[in-house]
Amino acid sequence: MIQRIQSIYLLIASIIAGALPFAFSLWNTNKGSVFVNDLFTGASILEKIVPVLFYGSTILSLVAIFLFMNRQLQFVLGRLNVLINLFLLGVLIYLSLTLSGETAVSEKGIGMFFPILIILLLVLANKAIKKDEDLVKSVDRLR
Repeated sequence: MIQRIQSIYLLIASIIAGALPFAFSLWNTNKGSVFVNDLFTGASILEKIVPVLFYGSTILSLVAIFLFMNRQLQFVLGRLNVLINLFLLGVLIYLSLTLSGETAVSEKGIGMFFPILIILLLVLANKAIKKDEDLVKSVDRLR
């Protein structure tokens, strides 16, 4: 059952959360681009939690892929992952709005939109998991 569409959605979400934020910048300032791996040495707690949240989202997505036998737990992990990404999105928005030297021109990078894309993929995966669960329940009623 690994070949189901929700597994593909979860795999794409884990790739986006695990690899792409380290390749694309979160925002650009006059000092240069800020990547997720630059935040490991960040000054504030919020800056240090961003990579942890990206890795947590990756791990939850990968674990959910292999829980295809337990669809209810897979669904719960998908919802938990959505909540993590909503929190991550809030942290990224807060950090981008409170950049030091914001009077200078700064641009938001493509990495700021990754949590939105991940949330979309997780919602699609949860919808497919729910559809599979409903199908199994309807077949059980016929027995």
